[in-house]
Formats: sequence, C-alpha cells, structure tokens
Amino acid sequence: MVERIVDGHTLVCGGGIRVRLIGIDTPELSQRPYGDQAKRALEVLVPVGSAVQLERDLEPVDRYGRRLACVWRDGMLVNWQMVRRGWAVLLTYPPNVRYVEAFQEALRLAREERRALWAVDAFSCLPSDRRRGLCN
Repeated sequence: MVERIVDGHTLVCGGGIRVRLIGIDTPELSQRPYGDQAKRALEVLVPVGSAVQLERDLEPVDRYGRRLACVWRDGMLVNWQMVRRGWAVLLTYPPNVRYVEAFQEALRLAREERRALWAVDAFSCLPSDRRRGLCN
C-alpha cells in the first residue's frame, strides 16, 4: 500500500519502505514548478492508499537504501506511464535494464508529442545534471 509520495520518482509503501522507481528520473522538487508537477503526476497514478506491486530487477537497493522497483498498479507499469505522459526521463543504471527499450520508445513519443514537461522545456536541465550542480 502506498503511504506517501516523496517526489516524482520516489514513494513510501507500508512499513516505511522507500521505493525508487527504476529507469526513470523526474525534476527535483527544487526545480519549481516542474518537480511539484511530476510529484502530482505520480500521486494521480498511485494515490495514497492504493495497492501496488513491486517488481525488482537485478539490483534490489540503491546507495540510499531505497528499494529499486518497477511499480505496477492495476496492470499498469507506473514507471513507463511517467515517461510516456511526459513527466519523466530515462535514468538507467545497469544491471537494472529490464524495460529500457520500452522506456526509450515512451520517451521518444512523449518528446515528439511535447507532452507535459516536454511542452515547456522543463528537461533543458536534466534532473541528474541539476543534482550535480551543472545547471539551475
């Protein structure tokens, strides 16, 4: 069960288990208003109280102790939906690459269609670059 949405790519499930969605990255909350918008998009896909299934890949935990997972709700791959709807970009850390081709195609289509954050060039500073201090 989803207890809390932290940001556009992290949620907390029952028992306080922090889950980082594999294969995607969303703007940081400090990247206003885009981080808040991505968080709200995830809240729509997996509202607090909803039941989700976690599918792990080869590496189960990241360096911050978060469980790495693909999140499924009602047969829908939430990670893919975040990319396809234009709220997330790819962030691949091998060996967790099970759905990378599907995510790449979803990203291509979202970008071409200028969905959500692509419509406002919110990814001109990628979240990973923002975390490294490479852009504002």
